Amino acid sequence: METMTLNAAPQWRFSGEQGKANYERALREYPAQAIVDLAALRDNMRHLVEVCGGSGSGTAVMGVVKADAYGHGLIPSALAALAGGATWLGTAQAREALLLRKAGIGLDRCRILTWMYSGPTAPLDELIANDIDVSVGSLDGIELVAAAARATGRTAFIHVKVDSGFGRNGFTEMNFPDAVARLAPLAKEGLVRVVGQWSHLAVADAPDVPEFVAATDQQIENFNAFTELMKQAGIAPQIRHLANTAATLDRPEIRFELTRPGIGLYGYEPDPATGTPDPAMGTPSKYRLRPAMTLQAQLGTVKDVQAGHGISYGRTYLTGERTSTAIVPIGYADGIHRSASGFDVEGAQHVDKPGGPVRVMTVDGPRVLHVSGRVCMDQFVLDLCGSAAELGVHEGDTVMLFGPGRGEAYGEPTADDWARAAGTISYEVFTCLRGRIPRLYLNAREVLSEDDLRLLDPASIL
Repeated sequence: METMTLNAAPQWRFSGEQGKANYERALREYPAQAIVDLAALRDNMRHLVEVCGGSGSGTAVMGVVKADAYGHGLIPSALAALAGGATWLGTAQAREALLLRKAGIGLDRCRILTWMYSGPTAPLDELIANDIDVSVGSLDGIELVAAAARATGRTAFIHVKVDSGFGRNGFTEMNFPDAVARLAPLAKEGLVRVVGQWSHLAVADAPDVPEFVAATDQQIENFNAFTELMKQAGIAPQIRHLANTAATLDRPEIRFELTRPGIGLYGYEPDPATGTPDPAMGTPSKYRLRPAMTLQAQLGTVKDVQAGHGISYGRTYLTGERTSTAIVPIGYADGIHRSASGFDVEGAQHVDKPGGPVRVMTVDGPRVLHVSGRVCMDQFVLDLCGSAAELGVHEGDTVMLFGPGRGEAYGEPTADDWARAAGTISYEVFTCLRGRIPRLYLNAREVLSEDDLRLLDPASIL
């Protein structure tokens, strides 16, 4: 007897029969899918460009597509960001910067900046040859970039990273005089061109915490002091960039010539440095940003169990009464955080630790249930808190782990909800999703040109 399956995810709007066939193929290949709306990415970038005053404002906007575009897919996300008005792309790793160029995103379309490398082994010559801007933040780095420029016979376009108070990469006050003293003759020789000066803010995502506002103010003051030293050395930067998503939205005075919104491109607000459960920056809707990714899965085994039945490793969850359970066939090997497990017992003590939320469709409408027991390598379990037969829940039903968050009445979890369950941030929820979960792209034909569509895997287009 054929069983009707329920769908807790949106009714996807396919671009045609091929898009529908691609979707059905993805379901056969793996019991979970990450659906990325390229229109949301484009529109988020358009809004960020507008926030910065538009294309004629003198402030350009970088689409930060590091870490496989925060797990959304490097090439599709980069193309959507460009469609939304980005004129720069940024990747931490050199490999991803080179992949963008090799995909066909040339200098005629955008500048690309990369900043994370180990100098002695980095492909600096390749980066320079592919018109990719390179960050320098150490004296050794300066020498290695200069050597690569000599070897290629081309000028290296560099951005000088300064440590304005973050304590990570970049020159400090102590070694900056040596850096500018070395850069000045290299610039005069034509081996390097000092394009930019940049830094990173530590707590701009907590605008309501007075001591953090003061810390950001101090970082800005330090950043400006570095600029003066560069000017005095005759290597004034052409552009400066300091503003991440939080500062782009909340600190208009430091947008300078370029801003670098990262998480905002993907539709989420920066998470507060305080670690409090309520984001200090507000919600995506407050800033007119729309989450682009939906993570869904198809249920495995659904069965009835008795009261007091242990679920998963360690018996950290015991069913309170006769109920039904359902397997969601993805686990920590897919990037589902084990820390998002749900407990109701620890030792002999009752505890209340809700697991990650999942939207399940029933005959009475959607319900948000939670991971019950420990997340396993390839699966986790949901206590349906009722009879599956009465709820109308069956193996094969599509459930949603997170989506755009269309309001409480809709009952749709977001990546922020999973982050709270796991004790982390939305950034980690996205970037931990493994490649064995297919990425599928909505609205690609609406957002991208025919030439850009050819840069995507045809099987990924819905």
